[in-house]
Order: sequence, then C-alpha cells, then structure tokens
Amino acid sequence: MPAETAAAAAAAQFTIRLHADDDVVIARGQLVSGTLLPGEQVRVAGLVPRGHKVAVRHIAAGDPVRRYGQIIGFASQPIRPGQHVHVHNLAMGAFERDAAAATDARETVPAQNPARFLGIVRPDGRVATRNYIGVLTSVNCSATVARAIADRFRRDIHPQELADFPHVDGVVALTHGAGCAIDAEGEGLRVLRRTLAGYALHANFAAVLVIGLGCETNQIAGWIEAEGLQAGPALQTFTIQESGGTALAVERGVQAVRNLLPRANAIERVEVPASHLVVGLQCGGSDSYSGMTANPALGAAMDRLVRHGGTAILSETPEIYGAEHLLTRRAQSPAVADKLLARIRWWEDYCRRMGADLNNNPSAGNKAGGLTTILEKSLGAVAKGGSTNLVDVLEYAQPVRSRGLVFMDTPGYDPVSATGQVAGGANLICFTTGRGSAYGCAPAPSVKLATNSALWQRQAADMDINCGGIADGEVSVDEMGEQIFQAILRVASGERTKSELHGYGQNEFVPWQLGAIT
Repeated sequence: MPAETAAAAAAAQFTIRLHADDDVVIARGQLVSGTLLPGEQVRVAGLVPRGHKVAVRHIAAGDPVRRYGQIIGFASQPIRPGQHVHVHNLAMGAFERDAAAATDARETVPAQNPARFLGIVRPDGRVATRNYIGVLTSVNCSATVARAIADRFRRDIHPQELADFPHVDGVVALTHGAGCAIDAEGEGLRVLRRTLAGYALHANFAAVLVIGLGCETNQIAGWIEAEGLQAGPALQTFTIQESGGTALAVERGVQAVRNLLPRANAIERVEVPASHLVVGLQCGGSDSYSGMTANPALGAAMDRLVRHGGTAILSETPEIYGAEHLLTRRAQSPAVADKLLARIRWWEDYCRRMGADLNNNPSAGNKAGGLTTILEKSLGAVAKGGSTNLVDVLEYAQPVRSRGLVFMDTPGYDPVSATGQVAGGANLICFTTGRGSAYGCAPAPSVKLATNSALWQRQAADMDINCGGIADGEVSVDEMGEQIFQAILRVASGERTKSELHGYGQNEFVPWQLGAIT
C-alpha cells in the first residue's frame, strides 16, 4: 500500500476529512487529549466529542475556517492544531460569496428505463401515494369539532367505522391556530388561504370537509372565491354556528364522512411513472453527520428522481443561508438565481425587523451534535438537493408546476416548512435527522433517514433507513442514494413508514403565521 494511502487509512480510523482544503476534520468517536491523528500528524489537545471538529493546522484569530472546502465561520481566537473547534472559538463573519448565476447548470440526462410505482390515479389525472379523507378548519375555533369528527374514525378506537373500507388510509383532522384577529387584506391571511387550498386540492385526499365557526375573518366563502375553488362532493363545507352548535356540527361531519367513504374506498393502485412523485426534502435535529451521510445520500436519490422525471422540493431558507451561492450557480437561468437571492434578502430584512439573527438557527441539539454556525449547517443542508439544475423558486405553499429540483421559501422549523411543501403538492416527504427528530406527516408519508448508526441503534422504531453506514465505511453515498430511491418507490406504492405506524401527522400541520395578531 502506498505511504500516502496508508496514512489516509490510518487517519480515517479516528477522523473524517471531507475536503483537501479543510482546516478541520471530524471525530468519528470521542477523542481524548494526546491521541495522535495519523496522516494529519496532529495530537488532540483536550476532549473532542464524537462528530465534532478538530483543527489540523494553526488558525489565526479572524481567519476563515473551512469545512466541505467552504467557509463555515471565522476563528474568534487563535486555534492550535489538535484543538476542538466549536462555539468557544468559531464565530460568524461577513464575507463575499460568489453567487454567479447559472454557471454550473448542465443538462440532465433522462433515465433510459423510467422507474414506476403503484399509485392512485384520481379522475382528473393527478396521482396520489395515499388515500385519506381530510377534515380541515378555517379557524382555530373549529379545531375541536374537526378532531372529534376524525376521532370517530380512528382504527384504534372505533375499528368498526373503517372495517368495510380497507383502501381508505384514514380520516385526519388538520387544524391550526389562526384564521381570525388578522388583517383581512394582509399577507398572513393570503398565505393561510393558499396553504389550506393546497391541502384541499391535494391528490392524497379523496375528499375534504372544511369546517368553520361562522364569524371568523377567514370566511369559507371568501377563501373559496380567493383561491378559485369549487365546492362539491369532494370539497364540502359548513360552520358550527349554522349547524346549531358543537354537538350537532360533530354529528353532521361524521355523517358526511360516512357518506364519502364508499366513493373514497373505490380505488385501486396501478403502475405509474416515477415522474408523478413530488418529494419534499427536510432535515431536523441535524448533527455533524447530516452533511456527510444522510443529506448527500438523499441528494443522490433526488438526482435519480429528477432523471426519472420527478420533482424534489428543497426548502428551509434560513438553513441554506451561506450556501445559497451553491444553488445559484446551478440555476437553469439568471432569473431563477435572482428569485432565490430575493428570498435571501427578504429573510435578512425580516430578521433585522424582528431583532433576530439568522445564526440563531442552529439549535441546542444541532450544537451538541457538532454544528457550530448556520454557515456550517447550511452547507450540509443543501446537499439534500443533489446536483441537478435548480429550475424554479417558489414562495411558501405555492403550487409546484415544474419538474426537477425546485426551491420553496419556508422557515427552518420543520413542521412549518413541510406544511408548505405538502400544500405545494409534495406527495411524499424525506426527512433526515441526526439527533432523533420524531416527525411524521399527513396526508404525505414521511421517510425518516438516520444520519448515524448510533441513532439507528437507539431509535430504530422511529427511523426507516440508516445512512450511518457511509460514515462507518460500509457503503458509498451513491449506493445509499440508490437504496433511498428504491425505498421511496416502495413507500409511494403503499408501504407504511415508521411515523405512519406510530400515528404521526395530524399535529404536524403547522401553517406559517405571518403578520400581526390583533
């Protein structure tokens, strides 16, 4: 074995180097003071937790620190080789990023043998991955009624209600905390209405009931008109006040669902092209492994999906901050790049107005897992989007009409972000986590990807795929990407995810609340 190869292999026992230009390497396990890192010719100075960064060269105060070959922050004090690099000696700083537009865009070569899955084809041609009846609310005041209606059809409490309807995945109530005490002409109500409309029209719902109180700002009739909807058998509405109160409204809703069940059950799954898949990409409870294992592997899966004609939705704008230049360079046109940069500027202004800082985004769990700055977190997060062209940029909950990789502007908070993606048309979610985020979605199933094997062993009941084998040297990123792609096809065909088995989804519907509450 050549000397350089042997040295790299020895170093890999203790650490992971991601790029030749990096100033840090990542600890595979906890490192104690005095440990020699072969190949790096560095001795560890102090305790370094698993997944955290170790300096491999001297870094002067104020100098940039690189990981992934990109700047993740600046040394706030001199850093010696072997020292732990984290919040105590690494900070944010301003620097120019080369956001050149469309310089790295390239043609995507379609797959020769398009993949297929077993989908549900609606009468209008839309394709579903699940078959629910939904109960939505115009306002928080009707949430209790909506939940009471859905609870009457829970298979664990009232199994007889759905016993004759095996093709119905369930009846779910998706409630929220808004809809009144809000500007009737403002952005907040427009976004809420757009979100609710996206769910009302979602292919994964065979039919939807929308329940209001009756006197709220978000009037159902106004919502239907504003969003160009049409009430009918698959979109039924009523209010508590017109129904004679809570108990009568619940019974009215229960009867409406019973009447809808036979039609909802009359479906069958048929083979359809993977081009009908719209996958929302999420990462929550991220750790240092996220950007090395699950996120790039998910990106490899999305490259496959795009080659097969499908769509991937990258989101969480605060969590691409500092890495947006990697996306603008892949934009298919300067206009698409400009749309992305406009959303970045909106967030910078929004945070200034709110007295917030985008670098506040890394959570306590993120930092415990080895992530220090939003720059570092973002560089790992964008890997979920793979390497294909960025074809469009959308505002929150706008309908996704392009095929390929698109970006939807959302907050970094996972339930809010995923709600926008599903409103836009995502019929499946892929969610990476390193700390063990317990998330699920309805009506779109959520595939959970563990970034490290320790999480998989500890919390396997919540995880669908273990990507930790990449860091363990057992599988390549591309091989794991193929495994994820095949899992997506199986789940889209009806295979249940762990979060579905646990009953997640109803409480994770969280529309983005914008504007003043008055």
